[in-house]
Amino acid sequence: MTKSLRLAMIIAVVVGGCSAAPSADTAPAVDPPARERVIVLTDIGTDPDDVQCLIRLMLYSNEIEIAGLVATTSVHQKDRTEPGLIQEVVEAYGAAYPSLTAHAPGYPKPEDLETLIATGQPGYGMSSIGDGRDTIGSNLIISTLDDDDPRPVWISIWGGPNTLAQALQTIRATRSPADAARLVGKLRVYAISDQDDSAAWIRREFPGLFYIASPGAFDSSTWVAITKAYAGAEEEISPAWLAENVQQGHGPLGALYPDVVYGMEGDTPAFLGLVPNGLNVPERPDWGGWGGRYELYTPDPERLDRKGYTNGVPVEDETRPFWTNANDRYVSTTGTVFNDNKATLWRWRKDFQNDFAARMDWTVRDYDHANHPPVPEVGGPLNFTVRSGERIELDASKSSDPDADVLSFEWFNYPEAGTLDAPIGETVSAAQAVFEAPRVERAQTAHFILRVTDDGEPALSRYARVIVTIEP
Repeated sequence: MTKSLRLAMIIAVVVGGCSAAPSADTAPAVDPPARERVIVLTDIGTDPDDVQCLIRLMLYSNEIEIAGLVATTSVHQKDRTEPGLIQEVVEAYGAAYPSLTAHAPGYPKPEDLETLIATGQPGYGMSSIGDGRDTIGSNLIISTLDDDDPRPVWISIWGGPNTLAQALQTIRATRSPADAARLVGKLRVYAISDQDDSAAWIRREFPGLFYIASPGAFDSSTWVAITKAYAGAEEEISPAWLAENVQQGHGPLGALYPDVVYGMEGDTPAFLGLVPNGLNVPERPDWGGWGGRYELYTPDPERLDRKGYTNGVPVEDETRPFWTNANDRYVSTTGTVFNDNKATLWRWRKDFQNDFAARMDWTVRDYDHANHPPVPEVGGPLNFTVRSGERIELDASKSSDPDADVLSFEWFNYPEAGTLDAPIGETVSAAQAVFEAPRVERAQTAHFILRVTDDGEPALSRYARVIVTIEP
């Protein structure tokens, strides 16, 4: 049994800097790309959940490259920033760092993370941006975009986005149109709703900016699903689960993880989709993953919830398409059928909560006494074409586990990620599966998801995505 942790194969699509609607049958590359880069804008200090989210992010900092940790304001915290709270989390990470490095390569040195802590705009929203109002945080965004690294820069917005707005205004004022377009084209934004009045301005003024958000009231958002229980999945976000798996007996990071006040980790979906787990494809929010699923369209003004909770942030009519709420049909383990945008996140919650618990174990256990994710391996191509009525044969029998755990398998069609309206077949609980391609009148795509789960404690899952084009 090998004791080196092998990374699961992931699928990625490398695209240019525009946010135009992608082709539904875009073929993913099979080689893993470099890690996704992320700059976090957090109104930490408003609610304990930002500390919770930051602790989870630290555990994935070997697989997501942190380029900045910026303390910001928001509608909930209009006149102060709390970078010291970021520092506290990084210090706790430093205490866990030696143990984490025994489980996986790539964890950044704590002192390197400390250099990435910055402060953004000191006041609220649009009233705090303009000429001469650059901050360390907004300059950090610009300098990261300006470097020679060709990778996109994800802005994970947990509070108000006005530090990003300042960076964009400065770019537009100081760069040529071509250079400004180049820098904006490197940006990818996932915002946890609109938490100040600069969000609508950003989308309106920079129509080519890749932007994921749920406009309107928080309760109608996709991300809020992480904080809400549903039938068959109450346990994984309960105080008892968090106490046992995170807070108690899990070292300095666990001890620092605060109790839930309003909701558990409301900001975590803004980076969960960047974890290279074989399912997530960050450039394709419409394919679905741990951060939920989103589609590219202009929200209907008549369907925006303007009366729900936004804490006073105006809900404006949207002027252009961006990545926003989409519905999945999902049947829970109790048989409850959901068909809404929250189901796009709920369907993976047990998996990512178990993954979180396992990584918390990494902070206090040696390699032999902790669990590590399995490694799916699909025999054959991850993207191929068949004709109507032909067999779709899928094989994951060469999958493995670094801890020699027993593996279980599921193959299922994820219809919402493809172009067919109806699912193909039932879930197959075996390493090998056969589906029959339906009759189609024009070329369609179908996404088949492999979930490989070990029998460790906690049980961990990794995935592979096979995209089949079905021709008449």
